[in-house]
Amino acid sequence: MRVTQDLYVQAGNRIRELRENRGYTREQLAEIANISTKFLYEIEVGNKGFSAHTLCMLAEGLGISCDYILYGVVEYDSKSEIDYILKQFPDEKIAEVVKIFNAICQLAIF
Repeated sequence: MRVTQDLYVQAGNRIRELRENRGYTREQLAEIANISTKFLYEIEVGNKGFSAHTLCMLAEGLGISCDYILYGVVEYDSKSEIDYILKQFPDEKIAEVVKIFNAICQLAIF
């Protein structure tokens, strides 16, 4: 029982951190995942568990794998890695990140 509770607490922390990093309000992510704001709060603080369906909806809404939410581990290839990195930024910062990435690519070519 304790292992499961620890897993939910850690997963909830990751969900909250990802949500905040992406600039989502709790209300926005709850709507994306089709759950109540109160239930999302309970998940984020580790008070409630969640179904596989809810996990998948949260992961999709946050642009991350279920494995990352549950275990903090991301396995991806290099193209997925770039996609993962871009998803860490709020939408309004993506253009700036792409410019920086292009500058790095230009340096690597020479």
